[in-house]
Amino acid sequence: MLGDGHVRFGGRTRETGRPKCRNRALVRPYTSIQARARIHPGSPPGPGRVRRVEHEYVRRGALTYFAAYDVHRARVVGRCERRSGIAPFERLVEAVMGAEPYASASRVFWVVDNGSSHRGPGCEARLRRRWPQIRVVHTPVHASWLDQTEIYFSIVQRKVLDPNDFASLAELEARLLAFGERYSAVAKPFEWRFTRLDLHRVLAALSSPLEKVA
Repeated sequence: MLGDGHVRFGGRTRETGRPKCRNRALVRPYTSIQARARIHPGSPPGPGRVRRVEHEYVRRGALTYFAAYDVHRARVVGRCERRSGIAPFERLVEAVMGAEPYASASRVFWVVDNGSSHRGPGCEARLRRRWPQIRVVHTPVHASWLDQTEIYFSIVQRKVLDPNDFASLAELEARLLAFGERYSAVAKPFEWRFTRLDLHRVLAALSSPLEKVA
């Protein structure tokens, strides 16, 4: 939802000396989540027996789960849409920016990848026409792993979606949104330890062999 995406958040960072900014979010869509209704019920695990899941299923459709993750508060704001796109993305932005503490903040940083619904300078221009306090930060291309929402989505995959047995899209949507609410109530922020200096060291190590070849 809101955040730098590559430095430890909160306080002053030793590497940059930047002042604390408490309104940072990381945003990602989880696209094409299918609702698969298993044609036979599975069996629960038991002594000496793992859980068994029917491998045949009927597709009940797919949806996109947009999630905004507040890196300081471990708070998730999520929406389910039938497809991705600029309008669904901006509905999520509206849901976040209409609530405190973001509505009254002087600056709110949105860290996003380069997906088509929020790509390039046009994205920031559109958002700032409605919410002047928004600052959009794009992660580098092929570097969406810097987005902590990916970590949240990995938790969603394990705790909500696997083994994917939903009778309808409505059931899938209800489960995703309920988990987001529960997560926001009990979770703590991730301890992000990969700093800008770490990134510079990796880039320097990668560039050295190329310089020798040249």
